[in-house]
Amino acid sequence: MAGVVVCHGSTAVRERIVLTALGVPALAPVRAAASVDELIALARRVPPTIVLLDAHLPSPGPVEAIRRLRAVPSQSTVVMLAVPGDEIALDRAIALGARGYLAPDVGRAELAAVAAHILASPASPSGSGAGGPVAHDGLSGHGGVGTAPTPVVTRTELPAQRDEVSLTKREVEVLVGMSNGRSNAQIGQELFLSEDTIKTHARRLFRKLGAADRAQAVAIGLRRGLIR
Repeated sequence: MAGVVVCHGSTAVRERIVLTALGVPALAPVRAAASVDELIALARRVPPTIVLLDAHLPSPGPVEAIRRLRAVPSQSTVVMLAVPGDEIALDRAIALGARGYLAPDVGRAELAAVAAHILASPASPSGSGAGGPVAHDGLSGHGGVGTAPTPVVTRTELPAQRDEVSLTKREVEVLVGMSNGRSNAQIGQELFLSEDTIKTHARRLFRKLGAADRAQAVAIGLRRGLIR
């Protein structure tokens, strides 16, 4: 595992992020990829610790990139590079294991903070890799694009939804469990509650968040700062 790979379809954006990342010693070495094929080739050669992945990467696209990374024997953490309006793409990426998201104009200080966070809590070992939050389905397979997901690396720069949502302490605990890729049964064991009780809390928090499933609930929770 070594350094970071910046994978972005725009040459200008890719080069700017590479230059920014070069100023963060913890991210060395810094490599760049313009396509899914280049990213996978680099990951197979020397698996990166972190992959900064364009949410608009040209076909076959970012979702396929994450799927292919999961087939590479590593535990790379994927962080998406996204802009306002990318919520659907982010939900899909987080469902597959992306750990979080950043704006493409991310600065050196924020990259340094993200690097410190990821290095302090790397993706859980698993035969697949790819970082990041995240499992979904529960989130299953989200967390560092591996198997057991880990909490998001950083909150997105995307606009937060303004309406206030009030979750109970127990609902937040259930949502955190989901973001960590836990099944209802596993969350119940950790909280000393029955699986049926966990399902009840899940239904309530889905309703409060306006989420259709676990993946969407976790994505909304992360965007609103309800969980980290």
